[in-house]
Amino acid sequence: MTSDPPAAAAPTASTAPGGAPRSSWVALAVLILGVSMALLDTTIVNVALPTIRTSLDASEGTLSWIISGYALAYGLALIPSGRVGDRVGHKWVFVVGLAGFTLASLWCGLASGSMELIVARVVQGLCGGIFFPAVTALIQLMFSGRTRGKAFAVMGAAIGFSTALGPIVGGLLIEAFGEDEGWRSIFFVNLPFGVIAVAAAIVLLPRIVVGGVARGVDGFGLLLVSVSLVAILVPLIEGEDAGWPWWTWASLVGGLLLLVAFAFWERRVVARDGSPLVPPRLFAHAAFTGGVILALVYFAAFTSIFFTISIFWQSGLGHSALASGLVSVPFAVGSIVGASQSERLTHRLGRRVLVIGTGMVAVGLVSVWLVLWLVPTGDLNHWHLAAPLLVGGVGSGLFIAPNAQFIVATVDREEAGAASGVIGTMQRVGSAAGIAVVGSVLFGSLAFPPGRPTPEVVADAFAHAATMAMGTSAALSVVAFALVFALPRQVQPTR
Repeated sequence: MTSDPPAAAAPTASTAPGGAPRSSWVALAVLILGVSMALLDTTIVNVALPTIRTSLDASEGTLSWIISGYALAYGLALIPSGRVGDRVGHKWVFVVGLAGFTLASLWCGLASGSMELIVARVVQGLCGGIFFPAVTALIQLMFSGRTRGKAFAVMGAAIGFSTALGPIVGGLLIEAFGEDEGWRSIFFVNLPFGVIAVAAAIVLLPRIVVGGVARGVDGFGLLLVSVSLVAILVPLIEGEDAGWPWWTWASLVGGLLLLVAFAFWERRVVARDGSPLVPPRLFAHAAFTGGVILALVYFAAFTSIFFTISIFWQSGLGHSALASGLVSVPFAVGSIVGASQSERLTHRLGRRVLVIGTGMVAVGLVSVWLVLWLVPTGDLNHWHLAAPLLVGGVGSGLFIAPNAQFIVATVDREEAGAASGVIGTMQRVGSAAGIAVVGSVLFGSLAFPPGRPTPEVVADAFAHAATMAMGTSAALSVVAFALVFALPRQVQPTR
């Protein structure tokens, strides 16, 4: 491995108190800026969905695609881009991906129709997935020991905070620039930060190339898994709106069969001494398989709650985008608190920190569901959701940072890189599937009586639909809590 500056250096005058060179912490700040932009865009769009629907005359399926298309493209780019980074250097993969993300943000803001916006969002997600593996790889290379754990805790805090902060920022921007076209500003806001981050990355990120034999990307495997996931996602998003015709069921079956074909193809690649996209040997570890399912289920539950709350709060209760965004403030605050303590508690409590985290998320989401079910719609306000969302936010902060470390610990050390890529992909696929399923439940449960409904009738209809959708998210969070017990009790520190 060659590096400039060194990935690990002995403590000197230029070494920060954390044990790593100050240049590494400065580089980390650049990486975190990129991470924050990508993760902010997973939820910032939620509060803009009602205004996008009105502005572009978008269908219900389009709203789900705007969120799910981004997450799916993001997840599918993670593994191949990580392989490319190993070959050419993670610095330049980060720069290229972030530059593309910034340009795609401009395209999203300029989109003149719903289909163009969906395509632009897919490109934006693809670029986000290109540069994200470089972030984790560079942290792994620039830091060591417990300092590495602290760096990953900072990244975890950024992920949780950015995801929860998205609805607030989106609400503020729409409030400032108007309900009709203000949604475009949530994409334009990426432009100055993207330019700054790209310029800073070129100057400040270390040039690190991992030595060894460069192996190619499994292109056909990537095609198989991409087509299979799209084939599954399309009917989940479009099925309810289309009335579940025969092609939706055929697409679901076809997608599942393609996943089976993908598994056989990966085994064939291994038999030919090739480099599979997802090494089958990883799933020989039962705990890893459980951990991967945990990642998928948890992110399906976690990201879908903002989708439900944003649409219900605006389209159902008639509140502004800003008011909708402010509902998520307790969750954002809780995420910061939980993430700030996750690294310390992981060393003290081991797996119990994940048990506590997912338990708190489950309690929080179940409580939100109960509030929507029991509180009369006319009396409902953001204070009813504050305590449950705060509890859920703390739990999410405790969970996200150490989660990947525990799942990776279930496989052999030489398989850690491949395992990390699979986990990241499943997190994003979980987000896409969660939005698709919860969106289908939300809009499928939404029904109005004949005639022109009054605001009260609209509010009650959306309250019923939101209760059903939140119940789905809560059920997923309970399943995630149960799956935590598949992980090892403790993570061995890495050098």
